[in-house]
Amino acid sequence: MRKWFPGSIVVLSAMFFIGCASTRKAFDPDKKYAAAQLQQDYHYFRNILEESHPSLYWFTPKDSMDYYFDAGYRGIHDSMSEPQFKNLLAYVVSKIRCGHTTVKFSEKYNDYLDTVRIPVFPLHLKVWPDSMTVITNLNRKDSILRRGTIVTGVNGWTTAQLTDTFFNYVSGDGYTQSGKYQVLSNRGSFGNLYRNVLGLTPEFRITYRDADGAEKETVIPLYDPRADTLNRSATRPPTGRQPRQAPQPPMLNGVRSVQIDTTLSSAYMTVNTFARGNKLRGFFRRSFRELRKRNIQHLVVDVRSNGGGDAGISTKLTRYLTNKKFKLADSLYTPRRTSHYTKYIQWQPAYWVMMQAITSKHKDGKYHFGYFERHYFKPKRKNHFDGDIYIITGGNSFSATTLFAGVLKGQENVKIVGEETGGGAYGNSAWMIPDVTLPNTHVRFRLPRFRLVMNKDLVKEGRGIIPDIEAAPTVETIRRGIDPKVDTVRKLIMQKSGVAHH
Repeated sequence: MRKWFPGSIVVLSAMFFIGCASTRKAFDPDKKYAAAQLQQDYHYFRNILEESHPSLYWFTPKDSMDYYFDAGYRGIHDSMSEPQFKNLLAYVVSKIRCGHTTVKFSEKYNDYLDTVRIPVFPLHLKVWPDSMTVITNLNRKDSILRRGTIVTGVNGWTTAQLTDTFFNYVSGDGYTQSGKYQVLSNRGSFGNLYRNVLGLTPEFRITYRDADGAEKETVIPLYDPRADTLNRSATRPPTGRQPRQAPQPPMLNGVRSVQIDTTLSSAYMTVNTFARGNKLRGFFRRSFRELRKRNIQHLVVDVRSNGGGDAGISTKLTRYLTNKKFKLADSLYTPRRTSHYTKYIQWQPAYWVMMQAITSKHKDGKYHFGYFERHYFKPKRKNHFDGDIYIITGGNSFSATTLFAGVLKGQENVKIVGEETGGGAYGNSAWMIPDVTLPNTHVRFRLPRFRLVMNKDLVKEGRGIIPDIEAAPTVETIRRGIDPKVDTVRKLIMQKSGVAHH
């Protein structure tokens, strides 16, 4: 029988009370951080970017970035909550004009947002420079702000004022605006920016245009998902205990699919990501084998929602379509392998080891990834597609997707249809992108380690890839539920095939 001594009882009691205290302690999303803590985090934020970002002054001169850095620091004159501090950092980061450099909440705050159902801005809007159109209204009983209704203002803010304000907190490549407008139009993004930047109100004054084009005003309430859930539960008849559902396999068709129309000898391939884990290499292999067997003459590749991923996977798709050998980059380099801030940079020791193996120092003082600067990829011979190719792009087309479209643009049998890509045509900063975690607030930001120039012969104008044929949503297409990009491509295929379009 084990003996218990008084000292043991004291220790066990202390452990019990500590355990109880830790379980009772909930995350406080409104916690304020002292100005001194925020200033220290900001010090690390600026120093790490100035030390390691490969393109800090690529599109914004150093004196301008210094101005924004200084302005951000001056903005810390009192305590702040995490969302307030994140906003301040996001404002500065947007001035770098690098779409891969973004600011994120701490992991704990992210977990909080994933588990709590907070009230939200009720409208999902398609945003243009001069107007906005309702895509979805979460207040389902609202009979005024239906799909396709033009909105001209919110709480006295015009469309231009809202976009000009929100753009200060959205990262993008170079000077392209299409990606930023698309961010505002992505489901939930407008509402999140409104909440984080302007703050939510119990009601919103919405100015809109009626069916006759007259400007009117209506007031809509904040959408509370908790109340909506209760209402739906109250109106749903009881069904008893539901049987346990078997685990469902991953919905890979949500990220890649191919549909074949033998009447038009055409195929429609959707690729919504180039990220690993989606079995894309096998998908490409099987798809192009099937296209060859069926002698398909027209291929549509829809990458308008593809934010990028693994350049090796995007290159695999490119090789099935290109008619010439190509390089991924004319230059790919990092300014340094090491950092004075290793403990704040995710995987920095591992990245250092990799950089030792794959980069070498050149005369310009940069560490170049020579393999990709020298290596030419060749078109695939087996199941290569030689018919007409239509690539659909949009503001969400980014990173590795821009590499893919950039190689194929200008090829005789290729037409790019849609909108300017959000990713830069000249190059980007990416490849290795660790998170940096600031020590006090634990706010994180993404730090790309390499600068990639795709084609040095292009003018560095900071634009995305411009489509050969513009096709973009309008108020009318949204109202009628028409996809203008698909509609345009279908007309081109029918015209090429000599089929009358109805």
